[in-house]
Amino acid sequence: MAIPAYLIARHNTPTAMDLPRVSGIPADVPTSLANLMSLSALPRTPAPGFTLTDQGGRELSMASLRGKVVVLQFMDPHCTDICPLVSREFVDAYHDLGGQASHVVFAAVNVNPYHTQVSAMAAYSREQGLNTIPDWHFFTGPVPKLRTVWQGYDILVDAPRPDADVQHTSAVYVIDQRGRERYLAMPVADHTKSGTAYLPASQLASWGHGLALLARDLLS
Repeated sequence: MAIPAYLIARHNTPTAMDLPRVSGIPADVPTSLANLMSLSALPRTPAPGFTLTDQGGRELSMASLRGKVVVLQFMDPHCTDICPLVSREFVDAYHDLGGQASHVVFAAVNVNPYHTQVSAMAAYSREQGLNTIPDWHFFTGPVPKLRTVWQGYDILVDAPRPDADVQHTSAVYVIDQRGRERYLAMPVADHTKSGTAYLPASQLASWGHGLALLARDLLS
């Protein structure tokens, strides 16, 4: 379960669409979409580096992804809450990019310290259709290395025991071809009365389109 800053953020608060426009957001991203995504511009500092193993057993570093835009999220391979929604948004963004998709990497770092096996990343990728994205990487590794990455990206993780939901900051970083942090978005979800996370299909599509617009801006 991903909870931004350990608070349940609601995307449909009465004033969410009426907030003033944040500076530094690409002109072709509508203010309403920027607010839906809780989007902010970052000061072009180098994204923290790491070397981890993806769902295919390949050891890769952030430095090896230079030259492409990187859309980076933090996910729990056993999550049934917001992570599957973000996964859908990633797949939508990939398709939205069309021919430009080959210049964009979609990636996630594991936040579940009890399930760090490559096989868990592979299973989640298959279940969520993320393996249909050619340049998709779900990174994992030893817990001390994962913790270092979480800290570097200001991701708070609360995993009290193996059978409890992992609560973690939900954040999507968009990193440019030079390895610099450019944009930060904060995914959210609504919940049914039974506690199931959901977003209307139109908002899932809007999120995917928003991620594609940010990637296109950096590719232009």
